[in-house]
Amino acid sequence: MAEARIRRGGTARLTRTTGARGRSGGRGRSVKQRSWIDGLIDQLPVSEEALQRMASWTIVGIVLAALVGIAMLMGVPAMAGQKASELAAQAGFEVEKVEVRGVERMDELPIYNIALGQVSRSMLSLDLPKVRADMLKLGWVKDARISRRLPDTLVVDIVERDPVAVWQHDGQLHLIDVAGVVLQSVSAGAMPDLPLVVGPNANLQTAGLNRLMENAPALKPMLAGATWVGNRRWDLRFQSGETLSLPEGDKPSATALVNFARMDGVNRLLGRGIVKFDMRDPDRFVLRLPQGQGSGSSGDKPDASAEAPAKGEEG
Repeated sequence: MAEARIRRGGTARLTRTTGARGRSGGRGRSVKQRSWIDGLIDQLPVSEEALQRMASWTIVGIVLAALVGIAMLMGVPAMAGQKASELAAQAGFEVEKVEVRGVERMDELPIYNIALGQVSRSMLSLDLPKVRADMLKLGWVKDARISRRLPDTLVVDIVERDPVAVWQHDGQLHLIDVAGVVLQSVSAGAMPDLPLVVGPNANLQTAGLNRLMENAPALKPMLAGATWVGNRRWDLRFQSGETLSLPEGDKPSATALVNFARMDGVNRLLGRGIVKFDMRDPDRFVLRLPQGQGSGSSGDKPDASAEAPAKGEEG
């Protein structure tokens, strides 16, 4: 600070001079610099108080989510669910009855065993998709629908498979449906009145056999059984005892069967004591008579003897 003496009219006066702050008229004010965040907040269509509330709820949500995550890691929901199931069972909401519908042929005991054999029989925790999946593993069950009927009943609606044949393989007899699914084992003394299919994989060809027999409706009721030969063609056995050897292939076998049905309708081939009809060759129709009566054939190329089975086939 500088001092100057000025004489006016013989009187000396002392004055003080100051720097820039004094020249500006007193102490200066400091101006707060605004950040870009403050400018962004000013542009939002909400008040600062609302923003503070939103921030507070966001923090609360994060904390709650963290607590839920910790609880799940510690197994709290599972414990709560188990406890709820126990309470429901104690209150009477437990599987005590099983109502089975749609069963006509199969044994119902496996169904009851599955329905009542669950780890938890509480109506709340019962795993219906698993129960259904277990029942679909039963041979007879084509489809199943499982539902709850409170307070204590499990309702099971079953769609059974239809048996269409008996499959003989490796000395065993099995009841099968049109898709070849094994339904159950059967004994030789309790054979149902169904065609017998014989041979490896013959059960998987049952649908094709049914389609084949539909070409000759008059012969279908007379069919006693069929052998799937060489995994490629059929030998049909009729109730009157004869065997008809068909060629391989869907179309050739269907054509041969239709021709045989037409000849049987005109000449009554079945029931006359002929042992075998061989139509594997489309140009030759071979008949095999009982031993001692000779053999004969008819057709475009006569043959005095029955043909031997093709290589790799059964007789």
